[in-house]
Amino acid sequence: MAEVTVKQLAEVVGVPVERLLQQMSDAGLSQKKDSDSVTEDERQTLLVHLKRSHGEDDEAGTPRRITLKRKTTSTLKVEGSRGKKTVAVEVRKKRTYVKRAEAEVPQDEPEVMVDEAAEAQRKAEAEAAARAEAEAAAQREADEKAKAEQERIDAETRRKAEEERLKAEAAATTKEKTGRKEEPADAKKDHKRKAAAPKRNEREERGPKPGKGVKRGQGFDASFDDNRRGPKMARRTKLKAPAQSKHQFERPTAPVVHEVQVPEAITVADLAKLMTVKAAEVIKVMFKMGAAATINQVIDQDTAILVVEEMGHKAVAADQSSIEDKVLDDISYEGEEASRAPVVTVMGHVDHGKTSLLDYIRDTKVTAGESGGITQHIGAYHVETGHGMISFLDTPGHAAFTAMRARGAKATDIVILVVAADDGVMPQTEEAIQHARAAGVPLVVAINKIDKEAADPDRVKTELAGKEVVPEDWGGDVQFVEVSAKTGQGIDQLLDAVLLQSEMLELKAVPSAPGVGVVVEARLDKGRGTVATLLVQNGTLRQGDIVLAGLNYGRVRAMLDENGKPVKEAGPSIPVEILGLDGAPSAGDEFAVVADERKAREVANFRQGKYREVKLARQQAAKLDNLFANMGADQAAVLNVVLKTDVRGSLEALTSALVDLATDEVKVNVVSGGVGGITESDVNLAMASSAVIFGFNVRADGGAKALVEKEGVDMRYYSVIYDIIDDVKQALGGMLAPELREEILGIAEVREVFRSPKFGQVAGCMVTEGTVYRSKKIRVLRDNVVVHEGELDSLRRFKDNVQEVRNGMECGIGVKNYDVKVGDQIEVFSVTEVARQL
Repeated sequence: MAEVTVKQLAEVVGVPVERLLQQMSDAGLSQKKDSDSVTEDERQTLLVHLKRSHGEDDEAGTPRRITLKRKTTSTLKVEGSRGKKTVAVEVRKKRTYVKRAEAEVPQDEPEVMVDEAAEAQRKAEAEAAARAEAEAAAQREADEKAKAEQERIDAETRRKAEEERLKAEAAATTKEKTGRKEEPADAKKDHKRKAAAPKRNEREERGPKPGKGVKRGQGFDASFDDNRRGPKMARRTKLKAPAQSKHQFERPTAPVVHEVQVPEAITVADLAKLMTVKAAEVIKVMFKMGAAATINQVIDQDTAILVVEEMGHKAVAADQSSIEDKVLDDISYEGEEASRAPVVTVMGHVDHGKTSLLDYIRDTKVTAGESGGITQHIGAYHVETGHGMISFLDTPGHAAFTAMRARGAKATDIVILVVAADDGVMPQTEEAIQHARAAGVPLVVAINKIDKEAADPDRVKTELAGKEVVPEDWGGDVQFVEVSAKTGQGIDQLLDAVLLQSEMLELKAVPSAPGVGVVVEARLDKGRGTVATLLVQNGTLRQGDIVLAGLNYGRVRAMLDENGKPVKEAGPSIPVEILGLDGAPSAGDEFAVVADERKAREVANFRQGKYREVKLARQQAAKLDNLFANMGADQAAVLNVVLKTDVRGSLEALTSALVDLATDEVKVNVVSGGVGGITESDVNLAMASSAVIFGFNVRADGGAKALVEKEGVDMRYYSVIYDIIDDVKQALGGMLAPELREEILGIAEVREVFRSPKFGQVAGCMVTEGTVYRSKKIRVLRDNVVVHEGELDSLRRFKDNVQEVRNGMECGIGVKNYDVKVGDQIEVFSVTEVARQL
């Protein structure tokens, strides 16, 4: 054997390099590293040392033969009758080295083992393997005995069944020959056996159950029973027993992937049904994802898509716009049409008597209930007059409620424009005319306060004619009626004019159809939840109907008329209050009665998602548009406001009014706006955003009051819109940068210039105007042009330092860091800060 390295020899022998180096060192060899070479003589020396270390030696001092053994152990998992089991696999290698001079070494020479511990371990494992093999053999023998016994029992059962079948066939043949009508005594039993025969044959084809002596997947072997029976029975058995049984069902080899249409919102149970899995599996997956849910919980589209993809299926976002169109298109308005009452909106300027006029018609005191005597909500009233039924909408006249008046015009059939006879046409009067024209609604003008001494109806007609609202007696098409809400003068004529205009419009509706209309107002009531005022425009709204209103939906739990009395249904042109919506819709949103609550929820969730997307897109566009415009500009001061109101219409009107107060330097940011009382979450939001809390006709609960007092948050209550706007104007004015105003205090003319070694340049001056002060700023004017702006270095009169020198007196002035000339004028001025008003 040629020279090898210590590492190669260690690999051949099967021992670690470190151990081999130690043995070589003990044998007196010089190798120290695994790369050192080992000669043939050195290997023989090592072998002699190893043999001596085991207590053996020969005459020549060298071994004739040495045997090296090596083994490796691993595990292998295999299928067995009782499932998967682990089997130990041992690989053994043996190599014998013989001295070349004595190749004829007898085979019975003793073998020398390099590793005695490994040999002992091998023997222990061999004994364990022998015991396992014995146990396996015993188990196989027991299984074979059980199999033989089961096959014997099955063969006996089949033999008896075959004998009974032959007896039955023989009896039937005898009956046909003799023509007897009697059936054998065991006929019913035979029928039962025949009916059970297919199932029995099927069990025979499948073979015995696992654990009864035959493993799953093995067929029945008929040769065992054929050898024990006679040849006749064996032939019968061979005709019926199949050669090899097969499984009836096969498990899919690959997972089934479904394409799942995910709507805007879906319950966990419905999502599991779409994926054809158990709801518990979906809940388990969501729990692992960190989103615990119940089986009936509604999840949004994004979460559902993540769950579907996590479970290995393909998720497709459903087109909800088609669902929305389908839900609304399914509403049928076919039926017998009938005349309906007109919906009349009363519009006009502030304090022109709109509510007082309606108050007289309804014979109530609505005005007394409004804060400050002005209307701040949209009121809907169903009035039975002697001239017929009319539904009135009373809209506020203040400029802040422009959006509310616009919604009122869209929901109405006729507009009564109220103009005070002593006041004439005002800005809000013109706005009401514009809204009515934009909605295409006819006008009826009521000239109110005709009972006053300063009333001038002709002036009102002239001003309205200038706005293209021409009276009928002047050749126009608008009815003018002179009324007095105080005395009742002209009220009947006004109602006649409204009904006449209604007859000309030929208003029709289908009472049998599902109810549709418009949301007049909505608010949150602490005891009743969301209360929405609806105006039914077509069909009939009934208690228990499912209503889809804007971004919200719900079942009508209760309905109340304008007097607070419960009603069961409301027909066309009837305003009602309903309870049961999941949120407060916006004033002006359309509502419709739908048949399926699940579809209504899907459409509402789709609209909410669409609204969020549009809102975010609008905000992003605004940011991009203002990105370059704001570069380099000073940051505008912002007044953060948390606004809570009693109704939704007031919230929108106040938000619009406050935002409109913004200028280039200051603006109002409505951090949060909502309907209902002030809660602790509102206070926490105000603390986080350094905002002021405004409550309009609402109050804070106990927890919120305690938190406000503890943290010192600015919270204010209001009941009149003017007060909020005035306070915000003052606050914004205080945030404006003050205005700087300059005031010229005095002027001194330079008559002579002197130079002093102690003071430097000194100008001899005469004060020609005002007073020159030592501590004020100065400007140097040369030929009426400012050439320097700075401060006085000194101010002297004769030899004394003075603080001021009045008009007509001489003085010496030292200008800091500037050389003046004869004829220059030194202007002394002061700068004052003046607070600005918004």
